[in-house]
Amino acid sequence: MSLNLSVFRVRAISAIVFVVIMLAGLIWNSWSFFILFTLIQLGCLLEFQKLVALIEPGYKKISFIHHWGLLLLGILLMMTLGPVDLGLHGVSIKYIGSRALLAVVGIMLISDIVSKKMSIQNWAISFAGLVYIPMSLSLFFQLKSFMANTYFGNWSFSIPLLLILSIWVNDTMAYLVGALIGKTPLSPISPNKTWEGTIAGVILSVLIVTKLAGIYIPIQEKYIFLISLIASIAGGFGDLLESKLKRMAGVKDSGTLMPGHGGFLDRFDSILFATPFVWLILQFLF
Repeated sequence: MSLNLSVFRVRAISAIVFVVIMLAGLIWNSWSFFILFTLIQLGCLLEFQKLVALIEPGYKKISFIHHWGLLLLGILLMMTLGPVDLGLHGVSIKYIGSRALLAVVGIMLISDIVSKKMSIQNWAISFAGLVYIPMSLSLFFQLKSFMANTYFGNWSFSIPLLLILSIWVNDTMAYLVGALIGKTPLSPISPNKTWEGTIAGVILSVLIVTKLAGIYIPIQEKYIFLISLIASIAGGFGDLLESKLKRMAGVKDSGTLMPGHGGFLDRFDSILFATPFVWLILQFLF
């Protein structure tokens, strides 16, 4: 694989715009943080439905209410698992989400039964989508709490930022190194990825993130190292999983969100897979 400068330029420009939007959502306030990840999961879940419908023709037959109800469930799940300090007119979004969640599930079930489109397989697929996307991204709300109100002040955005930064650096370094010196294909699932790029991406991501973040974020370098290492390795598996889904669906990209990068799932596939692993290791550490 050789480095295409025109493609790299498009990727770089769209990535810069993307980074600005992400940083604003991460750092601005609790509402921007919640809205950011809720919109991300909505885009990912919509693309997941499209991919699955191409892979499993039976999923195309889900009812109108099942289709849009699943997207609504994604939003309500984020609300149910969201921050306790966010509310609407004095009512916690967790309370609203948990109550509405059951109602929407009931409406979807009744709709499928009445329309005679009830399918255990389709419901299993929809449930898998909820676990894979909104339940994974909802863990960011807990990651945000690890560094809230510390001795050094409120650094609640630091762990989410470290995770996302590790994925970004890993993806960028893997792409550059793979394009320049990559010779050995990583997997038939994703033929453009190489072992050289993958290994270099993990190593460079861990080194760059640990050293740079260690200067500005009040977390011991050994913890930053561990977070970056887990995020980079797990993120690679997440990328392969989404590549497998696209290969089964017969498409190159999951969507057209970012020029040169693809859709929501193309951009967040690594994060979806890495987040639970980073969350899990932090449970043991703290």
